[in-house]
Amino acid sequence: DTQIEQPLLDNKPLLTRDQPQQHSQYTWWKEESYYCETNTIIMLELIEKPLQTFITELKRKRLHGSYNVAVKTAEFMRLLVSISKWVNAKQLIEEIQQVGKKLVRAAPLEFAIGNIVRRVLFIVREEYTVLITVGKDKDQVPTLSSMLPGSDDMVIDFSETIKDLKSSIIEAINELLDDIKELYRNIANQAIEHIHADEVIMTFGSSRTVTEFLKAAARKRKFQVIVAESAPTLDGHQVAVNLSQSGIDTTVISDAAVFAMMARVNKVIIGTHAVMANGGLIAPAGTNMLAIAAKHHSVPVMVCTGLYKLSPLYPQDQDTFNDFLSPGQIIKFEEADELLESVQVQSPAFDYIPPERVDLFLTNIGGHNPSYIYRLLAEYYSPDDNLED
Repeated sequence: DTQIEQPLLDNKPLLTRDQPQQHSQYTWWKEESYYCETNTIIMLELIEKPLQTFITELKRKRLHGSYNVAVKTAEFMRLLVSISKWVNAKQLIEEIQQVGKKLVRAAPLEFAIGNIVRRVLFIVREEYTVLITVGKDKDQVPTLSSMLPGSDDMVIDFSETIKDLKSSIIEAINELLDDIKELYRNIANQAIEHIHADEVIMTFGSSRTVTEFLKAAARKRKFQVIVAESAPTLDGHQVAVNLSQSGIDTTVISDAAVFAMMARVNKVIIGTHAVMANGGLIAPAGTNMLAIAAKHHSVPVMVCTGLYKLSPLYPQDQDTFNDFLSPGQIIKFEEADELLESVQVQSPAFDYIPPERVDLFLTNIGGHNPSYIYRLLAEYYSPDDNLED
């Protein structure tokens, strides 16, 4: 009747032999079951605490920028794969989907979250498929029927336990993180191919990708940049300062002057918040005005973006994926007296730009037309991974 010696959790024994009737579904008085249950609780704490911290940061908008959100999401997915006690790929896929839905609900307009989660799910399926086929006869020639998506040979349930699956998935996630962190350099390396001497480039908003792209071109080309100030945030002012410090001839204009100045422009180069499944953009408010002016003057619009911003979602109109910023950016609260009680001040965060107003996407793997987005979606995501409720 002596109690089994147990490790302490928070300086107290987690279980005692006196409690088997309270938890009859477990054999609590067996040492093996005790350690299994204790390890499960510890693992849950190691995952749940950083998950709740991440969700809190997203809800309070402490993480700024799609790049930072994407890196944070990928790092958390790597932690989840490493610590979670899954037996096969099917269990891991279900767990990643559950966690991914929580993260997406915390920040629905941070498309990079869902994109990275879907990409990790695709990696799990891909690595499992590669490892499960290693032992098959390499000399076997597949038939045409076996290569069709609906064939029985292509059906995989992901329930088989594979020894090296975890290490393969973690290695692939590390490669994904490296691709994200190297995207600025990879996109900037293409600048010489698209910017020529004495051209006039117009840009809008604040995008690190575009800034690095223009700086890379300025090392070998001499050109002029016109920056729209991007009211009400006025992000264009800081962009103009950064470009001028790199020796680029930079001019700041008001947003109202975009249409008038467009006749002098050779190219429009912008960043984006997300690239949608139809090739359209979710970009900072005011970008659609720039795209309309460029279309009217037959000026090509180029978008610098990493593939982690590619989303499988379809927008319907300007309000499908949008948010409203504080009206204090437009009218200061101390200026809003009784005369403005009946006035509504709206400050949308994003614009939707249809794909017909975009000419070229410059990604970290090269340039693509908007019509090619569907192909990239098939290469990077699985149609089985739906994270939206």
